[in-house]
Formats: sequence, C-alpha cells, structure tokens
Amino acid sequence: MQKEIRLLSLVLLLAVGVHAQPDRWQQRVKYVMDVDVDVNTNRLTGKQQLEYWNNSPDTLHKVFFHLYWNAFRPNSMMDVRSQVLGEKAVNGRRDWDARVRDRISKLSEDEMGYQRVKSLTMNGRPQTLKEHETILEVLLDQPILPHTSVKFNLDFEAQVPVQIRRSGRDNAEGVRYSMAQWYPKLCEYDYEGWHPTPYVAREFYGVWGDFDVNITIDKSYVLGGTGYLTNASQIGYGYENKGEKVVRPKGDKLTWKFTAPNVHDFMWAADPTYKLVRRDVKNGPTLFVLYKPSTPANDAAWEKIVVAAEQVLPYIEKHFGEYPYKQYSFIQGGDGGMEYPMATLLKGPGLGTVFHEWMHSWYQMVLATNESLYPWMDEGFTSFADSRVGDYYTSLTAEKATHGETRTGPADAPAGKKVQLPLHHYSAYQNYYSLALSGLEEPLTTHADHYNTNVAYSIASYSKGEVFLSQLGYIIGEELRDKTLLEYYRIWKFKHPNINDFIRVAEKVSGIQLQWYRQYWVNSTKTIDYAIDAPAEEDGAVAVMLKRIGLMPMPIDVEVTYTDGSKELHYIPLNLMFGEKPAENDTKRIVHEAWKWTHPTYSFRLSRKLSEIRSIEIDPTKRLADVDQSNNMTRLQD
Repeated sequence: MQKEIRLLSLVLLLAVGVHAQPDRWQQRVKYVMDVDVDVNTNRLTGKQQLEYWNNSPDTLHKVFFHLYWNAFRPNSMMDVRSQVLGEKAVNGRRDWDARVRDRISKLSEDEMGYQRVKSLTMNGRPQTLKEHETILEVLLDQPILPHTSVKFNLDFEAQVPVQIRRSGRDNAEGVRYSMAQWYPKLCEYDYEGWHPTPYVAREFYGVWGDFDVNITIDKSYVLGGTGYLTNASQIGYGYENKGEKVVRPKGDKLTWKFTAPNVHDFMWAADPTYKLVRRDVKNGPTLFVLYKPSTPANDAAWEKIVVAAEQVLPYIEKHFGEYPYKQYSFIQGGDGGMEYPMATLLKGPGLGTVFHEWMHSWYQMVLATNESLYPWMDEGFTSFADSRVGDYYTSLTAEKATHGETRTGPADAPAGKKVQLPLHHYSAYQNYYSLALSGLEEPLTTHADHYNTNVAYSIASYSKGEVFLSQLGYIIGEELRDKTLLEYYRIWKFKHPNINDFIRVAEKVSGIQLQWYRQYWVNSTKTIDYAIDAPAEEDGAVAVMLKRIGLMPMPIDVEVTYTDGSKELHYIPLNLMFGEKPAENDTKRIVHEAWKWTHPTYSFRLSRKLSEIRSIEIDPTKRLADVDQSNNMTRLQD
C-alpha cells in the first residue's frame, strides 16, 4: 500500500510539472513560394502554397492576410497617419517619422507599391476575397475546424515601391531591392483572437512555420536574407563550400532556393554589386555580410562586422541564451536598421546598430511577442541587451588598447590609457526622464500604432522598456534578473510570450511578488520620486525620515557614509513584494521592516551620532528611475 501511495504521489508530481510548463496552443504554417522578379519593371509574380494548421479550440470562418505594400500609395493609412502626426510640433520639431514624412503622397504610378492576390483557393475551392488596403479578408466557404489543417493556394503579383519605410527599391545608399513584407502573409490567430493589424507604421506579428522560397531573378544579382541557400553550387558568389565547383544553369536568370525552418517571416535583399563576406564561427553559426563597396574605410567597417559579431557571441549566449539557427546575415539595405529572422537590413555598418539588430534575434525572432501590443518587450529588452553587449565589446577593445594593441572597436581612449566604461543604460534613463516630465507619456499598454506622438512611442518602447529591466535588477537583484532573462528565453522561445509570462518567470526565479511592478510601470504613467528629510538626533541615535513624493512605490536602498569612511546600506523592501532581494555586495546591509505602499513617509534609526555621518543617499547605484534626484542625498560633513 505504501509503495502504491509513493507511486501515486510521483505520478501527481509529474503531472504538476507538465502543467507548470507553457502549454499555450499555437497555429502553424508551411509556406512554399515561387517568385519571378522583373528587374526592369520592378514587378514580381508569385505562387504560394500555404498549409495552415488550426491548433486552436476554435472554429475559423475566415482568415486574414497582410498585404503590406499597399501602404505605399497616396492617401493610404500610413500616408495620412504620417502627415497628421507631422502637423504636431514636439520640442520645436514636426512629429512625423522623418523617413516617411509626406513622401507617400508624392509617389507616381510607377513608384508606388502594391500587392494583389489574383486568386486564392482552399483545398482546391475558390474563396471570397475582400481587400481592406493592407489587409485581405478571406471569407471561407467551409470553416476550418479545431485541430485540422487546410491548404491555401495563391497567385499574386506585386510592384516594389520606391524605398520609403523598411522595404522597397533603390534606397538612399543605392541598394536595388530591400524585400521585406513582400508576400501575402497570413495574420496571426492566437488566444486573443485574430490580429489583422493594418500597416500604419509599426512592428509585426506572425505565425511560426517553415518556408521554402524559390526566387528567380536576373543572374547578375546577389541575394541574401532569411534561410539557408540549398543550391549554392548553382549560385556561387561566395555561398559555395570551399573548393566546390560552381556550375550555373544557362539563361539570363538564376533561381535561388532558400529554406528557413521555424521562423515567422521571410526577408531578402538583392543587388548586382553586393560583396559577400563569410565567416564560419567555430561551434557556431555562419555569419555573412553583404554590402555595396564604396570607400576603403567604409568597406573595412562593413567587413569588421563579422569579426565583432564573433567576438561578442559567447557573451550573448552566456547571458541571453543560445542562438538557435545555423546562419545570420548583416545586409546593407532598408532605411536604417530593421530585424528579420536570421538576417537584418542595415543602412550603415555602425556597430551600435549592428548589435541592436542582432539582439532582436533573441527578443523578436525567437521569443516573438506581439509587437503591436508589446513593442517595449521587443525594443526595450533588445535595447537593454545591446547596451550590455556594446559595453562588453568596448571592454574587449579597451583591454587591447591598454596593452598597446590595435583597437578594433569604438573605445575612445588612446592606447595605454585606462578607459572609463559607460554607465549601463544611462541614456535610456535620461530619455525616460524627459518623457515622464514632458506631459506626453502614455502607458506601455498603448497599442504601438495608437500613440498620440511618435516621440512618446519611441521613448516608451525603447528607453522605458530598457529601464524596466535595469530597474528590475534593482528590485530583485541583478544576478536574479539575469537568471530570469535566461529562464524566460529557455521556457518561452518560439511561444509568443506576453508581459505576464515574463513577470511569472521573474517571480518564480526571485521568490518575490512583482505584479505591482507591472501595474505601476507598464499599466500607468505614475512616476517615482523619493526624498530624504534632514536627519535628527534623538537620544544618541539618528532618525532618518524618507518621503514618497511620486505616486509609484518602490523598495528603497539608502546608503549611509560615515566620517571614518565606512558605509552601511539600509534596505527597505516594499510590502507588496512579500520578500526581499539578496545582498548585492560586501557592504554591511541592514534590512528594515517593509514600507507599506499606503504610507507616504517612513523612518528608521541609525545607531551612531549625527556628527559621525558624512552623507545619506537614496539609491547610490542610480538604478531607481527617480524623476527628481535633487532631494535624494543629504550631506552632513564635507
């Protein structure tokens, strides 16, 4: 009997373990596409076979596709939205996207973009189509039942627009084609329903799946992008294996055959003058750079990318997780920097942008939150990561400089001089403060396309999102924050997590309750502001009075420095945490009773006299996003 009880307990324990893992259903796709590009007319025709698995418990009576390039036509939603925002002045500047401005309204017929689905069948039967500019609604003649799959077949055509935003032809640097958002892409259906988001300005959300893409184009063009080239021996241009003989088929065109497993989008770029740089990383991915040669200095900067990427990859994988694909490409193109699976489009070779776009591979190409709803969970987390990676790379190049070696990175100090590394995330805090005090801030729960200003969207998504993670290190301790990031990546990769998924991982790792942090930092625009009152001596001890001026409560670190040079850290948890962070260094730490969030003031006592105190400071590490730090320190002795 006892053995049976133990066996039953084991079964129940295993069942609990299984249910403790993410079990959110996801749809699945398999794209097979054949595309023919006419480089003289800048048009393409394509056939798409799409297998779609409805893994949801729901019956689907319609599906939706994105037709992104229809945004690049006068009077489109993107056109009007950009011009309307441009009518506003923020800090003396028009608030439109400087890359878009009113350019779409001025496009001629042969400069515009379009995507047209000429026919669409489901399991061989024609379906009813209804176009809503950048969204195609498909009214199904038969519903797609739960846990079944169907096959769609599409014939489509498109005209590549003049490059304005992300995709297009003939960008400012002369890249012929930046082919992003170029095919009819099935919209995501998840536990929140359909996401047929019109293409107005912002980011993307897609269904996980496999892509087989054949691109036929003039044989002088060199291509790069998402996926592995499967016919390199017919293509060459540096893709072939060392010593492999390249035999190109006869004719004026070549067909490039790519396969991309387990991705949620597919991008490619093409130019007849691209130079390809290849680096095979030991026990890692193959790295490619494709760029248009120009000056020796510019060419050297592009070719340095693969060297820098290989140098920082071990650091990235140690702190943020393993890169899951066998290849990554850095490609000149687009209008700045824009991430896609296994590749990025880059306007220039600056390593700051390079590291940022590459880190998107972790936070958007692998975790892949819904960027329309949670842009800050991609951009902010990516900005946090690229700040760390950039500082690490600077430390590598600075170390070489101090040994008199040739520097290969952005360190500014001359050889032989000690380099002062930048404070992590300093600029993100400064940007956040400017937004919080501007009157323009909106909650991070705001849909990416619906911010009232571009400025508020940009700072919220990038800087406030970055501060979210830096400040989390202040709340639970940086070691546990870093462990949270690795565990979040391990558990939720390829699963489209949301903010609550992240918070729950952080709670489990730290043992601290964090829903309050989400409610204040994400769901509101309440700010943090704490102050120290002048300390007073009572009965041989010093009473320290703290005030919460801002509306967001936080745990508080208070550092006391004595005249003899010794220090004490007085740690006051927030009662909503139901726990406390571990000590982060060797400084003597005294943990006080938790501060109740309802109480605007808090006091604690020091055992030493007022005359022995040099200074008292709130948050000496400057990780607390206090919008007014002028009242965070009181200095009693010089």
